Amino acid sequence: MPQHPALSPGRSALVTGAGSGIGLAAAKAFAGIGMNVWLVDLPGEALEAARAEVAALAAVEVRAVPTDVGSREAMEALRDAVTAQGGPPAVLMLNAGIEAGGTLFSDLDLWHRILDTNLWGVVNGIGGFVPGMIEAGRPGAVIVTGSKQGITTPPGNTPYNVSKAGVKVVTEALAHDLRGRDGCRVSAHLFIPGFVYTGLAKARGVAEKPDGAWTPEETVAFLLERLAAGDFYILCPDNETTRAQDERRIAWAAGDIIGNRPALSRWHPDFAEAFRRHMEG
Repeated sequence: MPQHPALSPGRSALVTGAGSGIGLAAAKAFAGIGMNVWLVDLPGEALEAARAEVAALAAVEVRAVPTDVGSREAMEALRDAVTAQGGPPAVLMLNAGIEAGGTLFSDLDLWHRILDTNLWGVVNGIGGFVPGMIEAGRPGAVIVTGSKQGITTPPGNTPYNVSKAGVKVVTEALAHDLRGRDGCRVSAHLFIPGFVYTGLAKARGVAEKPDGAWTPEETVAFLLERLAAGDFYILCPDNETTRAQDERRIAWAAGDIIGNRPALSRWHPDFAEAFRRHMEG
């Protein structure tokens, strides 16, 4: 299968949130291509177990570096360590994320915890690594994990929605900046998973993979396919939601502004029938 030119044996990939789920699946996929892999997550047994699991797959260098992505200083120290071992990564996958529940009126500690990881982790990663990737003059890819909730922003879970809406905006700005640089060989991609059975689902008490969910491995396989095709918006379906359904939901959300409907009208009782007809096409 053709690959994005940054995905090349002997080069390196750095993945945040690599201790489990999509991040671990991505790290395994990069190692399977023959790339050296840096696994980044909070310290603990999960990160070391992930390192051993990836290292067992291929004869590549696999390093695990406990890092708080919400700290700019920690991310800059990580950049310095990576660069000292062979230059900037070819692939930077900013995937670290937490859900942690929460509402509009949750305490500020929860808001900071979610935003520091989900949004500032992306901002810190881009600021720390991307300038060096540009200067290297080689093919590179920045993959940022967003969320459909950052686009359609359903009621509840507001801190998470806000963080992922910010991630979308930051990644779009990065893509625009990169394509405006003469000779730049680094691309940006907003990875938007569907329903995936990961640690976030397990934390909500879902003990077994639901039939509607994809596995992390299926999701990463789709990511690599769409990277090779050059997509910026990598919008993943799953076993219960099709691409067409996602498109209609996203179009309805944008239509709230165009049609001057009430905020989040998809969940407003007065618009239930109109939304049903819209989804039916």
